[in-house]
Amino acid sequence: VQLQASGGGLVQPGGSLRLSCDVSGFTLDDYGIGWFRQAPGKERGGVAYTSRREGATYYSDSVKGRFTISRDITKNAVYLQMTNLEPEDTAIYYCARPRSGTIVSIRTWYYFQKYGYWGQGTQVTVSS
Repeated sequence: VQLQASGGGLVQPGGSLRLSCDVSGFTLDDYGIGWFRQAPGKERGGVAYTSRREGATYYSDSVKGRFTISRDITKNAVYLQMTNLEPEDTAIYYCARPRSGTIVSIRTWYYFQKYGYWGQGTQVTVSS
């Protein structure tokens, strides 16, 4: 199982970025995928989640309405489209897959302990 996040960079406030998470070693349609972020001195927190087979999507309150998570099973990839970026969005962004057999719901998707497989992270910096 491998996940590889990419697409980060430096962007001005109000700008946009699209992060990609390329996955391999498992069938993407069988698993939900989450995006998390960690800023210096802060805990890793959930940003967005897409359940398997393009079911439900969940977002943290801080990004709701600005970020959109999607998946493309033909490309084995999950995306995080980020718009209207704010300096507070500056962090390392990770994509992750839950452990096999783990039940993830709207009440639990943001607990990073439920995820057993992580990408290496991509840095997003929002600054003028």
